[in-house]
Parts: sequence; C-alpha cells; structure tokens
Amino acid sequence: MSQQNKVALITGSSRGIGRAVAIRLAERGYDIVVNYARSKTAALEVVNEIEKLGVKAVAIKANVGKPEKIKEMFSQIEEQFGRLDIFVNNAASGVQKPAMELEESHWDWTMNINSKALLFCAQEAAKLMDINGGGYIVSTSSLGSIRYLENYTTVGVSKAALEALTRYLAVELSPKNIIVNAVSGGAVDTDALKHFPNREELLEDARKNTPAGRMVEIDDMVNAIEFLLTDKASMIRGQTLIVDGGRSILV
Repeated sequence: MSQQNKVALITGSSRGIGRAVAIRLAERGYDIVVNYARSKTAALEVVNEIEKLGVKAVAIKANVGKPEKIKEMFSQIEEQFGRLDIFVNNAASGVQKPAMELEESHWDWTMNINSKALLFCAQEAAKLMDINGGGYIVSTSSLGSIRYLENYTTVGVSKAALEALTRYLAVELSPKNIIVNAVSGGAVDTDALKHFPNREELLEDARKNTPAGRMVEIDDMVNAIEFLLTDKASMIRGQTLIVDGGRSILV
C-alpha cells in the first residue's frame, strides 16, 4: 500500500492517537507532518521514529486554535512538500468542569481548538489537496458529542460542532474529490484522559460495561481512521464512525 511522495498532516501528533496515526501512515509510505503545540522534544521523537521507516517527516509547532498559526503551518507545508493528500484533525483540548462553573475563557479555548480549527485547517488543506485532484480529511471526536459525560460540557459541545461541520465540509468539498469523515471513540486510556477528574470512573465503566468485552485501545481508533483514508471508504462521506465496542448502545 505504498503512497510514495504523498503527504499527511496529523495535528496533535506528538503523542497518543495522533502519534499512532502518524506512524501508521508513515508505514504506508506517506511523508508526515507532525504538528504539536507544546512539546518539541516529543514531536522530534516521533519524527525520528518515522524517518527510520524511510520516509520524510517534519515537526511544525502551531496552536491550531489560532487561524493565523494555521496559515503559517500550511505555508510551511506548501514550501516543504508542495502538496497535501491527508489531513487528520486530531488536536484537542478542553477545560473539565461542570457547566455552571465554566467561564468564557474556558469555552473559547475549547471551541477554538476542537471546532474552529477544523474549519480553518480544512480551508487551507483543500487548497493543497486540489493541486493533485483530491484527498481525505478525518477528525477525531468522542461520545461526549452525543452523550452526557461528567465535567465534559465544553469538550462535548465542541465535538458536536465538529461532527456537524464534518457533514457540511463533506458536501461542499466532494466536488473537489475531498472525502470528509470523523471517528468517535469510547474511553481510551491516553495522556489526554489523565486530565479528567473522574478518569478512573470512566475507565472502570469501559472495562465493565463494553459489550465487546474490553475497552477501546489506541489501535482500534487508528484502524478506523486508516480505513476512512482509503478508497474502500470512498462512498462514506460526512459520517461519524463510532468505535466504542458497543458501549453507547446501552442505556
């Protein structure tokens, strides 16, 4: 499944699901843009691991919650690669508080990184994808977009907006042969989950109550994302694929 000379951008790929997606796509032969917001050391470790696979990788620092930083990042991608074939919108952040304790800054921070970033990254990505006749955009979401999760108000609402935007982008970008979808995961034990006040409760629920008999792992998410980035999924557009082992089916 070699994709020599094709390029993939994965935001928030210095760790967790984003890191795993970056490595998986590098194994398929894609050159990789590793985006990060804070840890340059972690991003460069991913770059080093990817380069060992025989493809090119670069690390670009950008807070995707700021449109001006998005433009700078895509300018660097165009300068270094001259194209983009895949955009995995994975970077996420959020303030974990009950709705009645949220401040405007909490709302703006979370919505900017989790929702606004998809719109403005997609606008820039589409310009580069159009050069070579199309591409794929996949975002990572979570069950908080359709279910109540404790302390998850800002993130849940931002992910619901992300899923709605996925539908709009899928329609408007289809004429350019750009296929847009999202993958929503159940509780996955990543670094991001460490910020949840009720982390252990979430993990215990996933272990006990997932019909599949185990909780979702990073590879489960990567497998779903990878599938949506292939021609086999070309007629799936504007959808959010839920990967939760059946947990969300239970009332």
